[in-house]
Amino acid sequence: MPEPITEPPSGRRLAPGADHEAAAAQIAAASERVRAALDAAADRAQGDAADVLHATAAIAADPTLVADAVQRVMTDHLVPERAVWEAAESVAEQFAALGGLFAERTRDIADVRDRLVADLTGRAAPGVPDQDEPFVLVAPDLAPALVATLDTARVLAIATSQGGPTAHTAILARARGIPAVVAARGLETAVTAGDVVIVDGGAGTVVVHPDDEQVEAARALAAQARTFDGDGRTADGHRVELLANVGDPADAEAAAAAHAQGVGLFRTEFQFLDRDEPPTIDEQVTAYRRVFAAFAGRKVVIRTLDAGADKPMPFLTSDDEANPALGVRGLRTAALHADVLEDQLTAIARAADAESAVVWVMAPMVSTVDEAEDFVARCARHGLGTAGVMVEVPSAALVADRILAHAAFASIGTNDLTQYTMAADRLLGSVAHLSDAWHPAVLRLVAETCRGGAAQGRPVGVCGEAAAVPALAVVLVGLGVTSLSMTPRALADVAAVLGATTSDECARLAQRALAAPTAADARELVRAALPVLAELGL
Repeated sequence: MPEPITEPPSGRRLAPGADHEAAAAQIAAASERVRAALDAAADRAQGDAADVLHATAAIAADPTLVADAVQRVMTDHLVPERAVWEAAESVAEQFAALGGLFAERTRDIADVRDRLVADLTGRAAPGVPDQDEPFVLVAPDLAPALVATLDTARVLAIATSQGGPTAHTAILARARGIPAVVAARGLETAVTAGDVVIVDGGAGTVVVHPDDEQVEAARALAAQARTFDGDGRTADGHRVELLANVGDPADAEAAAAAHAQGVGLFRTEFQFLDRDEPPTIDEQVTAYRRVFAAFAGRKVVIRTLDAGADKPMPFLTSDDEANPALGVRGLRTAALHADVLEDQLTAIARAADAESAVVWVMAPMVSTVDEAEDFVARCARHGLGTAGVMVEVPSAALVADRILAHAAFASIGTNDLTQYTMAADRLLGSVAHLSDAWHPAVLRLVAETCRGGAAQGRPVGVCGEAAAVPALAVVLVGLGVTSLSMTPRALADVAAVLGATTSDECARLAQRALAAPTAADARELVRAALPVLAELGL
């Protein structure tokens, strides 16, 4: 990724005696080059992406923007890049004042501004590089929104020097089937554009300047194709539900096509993000019905809104919390905004009544027995009889038996459970080495949650990223987990490893992992005892 464009120095002017007209002409030429590049990119894209690029190209050619910038060169003698910056800021302010759709275009104006400045200063255009052949994308970090829009035919893998393995950038990459390695310190200084690298998302490694033998071995592994038959079980027939995590209706259709046995985590944030107010009940019903329809007759576990922390929402959360990960997030937002939760439960109930899916509902960020009891009662008032909780906080794991006296099930979110157990922000690259669900402390909390579930006769699933790691899935089943929910792309690998391992072996390896002193030791002990991993290239 090119370096981001920074603001040219304020007031920077042309040298005395400079040709002002020639400097001003550079702006029009840059505008035409940027417009042409954006239109060309749009012609190669499809659907919404093409429409967005064409619209952005129109802004680049906007005569008002160009004329304003030219005037600043001629009148104020600003250098072209500073003139463009100020002109774009002026246009953005006008759009923001108009509100509505115009206000939403201010981001596009900033994008065009940066492209024009890059062109005028001889730098690479911001954003994902436009290359003729597929490539590995290397960057300090990548925003989740950018990862969500990457062209998977062009971006073969991503590797970043910052971030953490359970940050949403990594989760989105996994969900989209893009091999990703994060927190690879020193990577950017070790490679340059055009180098050959091998990115192994499963192993978490980046091989720089591999030899021909390594390249061929990697290609052979990548060419292996496995499928899931829709029946999760161990080698001795012990049933384990293998479910899918989905983030929107399109994900649900892909999960059904991958033969997921149901949905273990339906994230509902997709309807609430980037809005100034919540979606209406009718909007929610329409979206939820699409997911429920894709899994007619099968289980769908829908999570109520998980706002806060790295998913701020202006109508629910404050932007001035000192530590938002420990603040008002998940179910805690209902204390001040009960109407948002009530409307969502109404929408879920209506959608469930209209479809034949077996709908379970769970709340995120449950910390106490009281919270669980209140949520179950709220669901009951809406006719939602199977209400559960997410176990993401150590307190919930430690009193799981008492929580599950009220809740019908528990689903462990290993990403946040690891974050809170290890006191390591999942978004912070400098502590990424601590964000490891293999850590025995995290596994003990999983075991305690399963013990609480067994005591109450309640199922306990895992819907965090740990469920998608085949070797770790074996340990989780051995600890007593009854279902695993993951990106659909991981179903076949997890099913293959479980299918080659007996339930007794799962239990034995779980105990070895619990007894290990470190996360690395636990991982190595288990992997060494599972030769099927090497056979499958995992």
